[in-house]
Amino acid sequence: MSEKPEIWFYHLERSSLEQVLPTLLEKTLERGWRALVKASAEHRLDDVDEKLWTYREDSFLPHGRAGTPHAERQPVLLSETGENLNGAQALFILDDAELGATEGFERCFIIFDGRDEPALQQARSRWKALKDQGADLAYWRQTDEGRWERAA
Repeated sequence: MSEKPEIWFYHLERSSLEQVLPTLLEKTLERGWRALVKASAEHRLDDVDEKLWTYREDSFLPHGRAGTPHAERQPVLLSETGENLNGAQALFILDDAELGATEGFERCFIIFDGRDEPALQQARSRWKALKDQGADLAYWRQTDEGRWERAA
């Protein structure tokens, strides 16, 4: 386990969070990792919760909410506090949720909507602050074809 996780910024331009997050979570689970998804608003977690059950007709992503029975057993845990109850290796930060402590995580994903100017400005501020702290950063952006490429 790393002392300092990789912190990957995902700049959404062509896809929505609801399109991108399930794929990233699937890849996380395929690695044998657990995931913690942190949002600052309960209604946002409600939307994500619903989407993870219905994003594809032939499958769903096993997940649960913090504060419910057996939260520690969930492969994907949705939380407002970001407390790592399920021993996740991957932390997903949505919207304006605070990153908080990253010890114990292998990778953190900061996902933001590049079409939303306040979200873009906040991501730039986060990037600068984390870079100044010596964080291991990567910046991913979508191509015109919708594929992800590392831009920094």
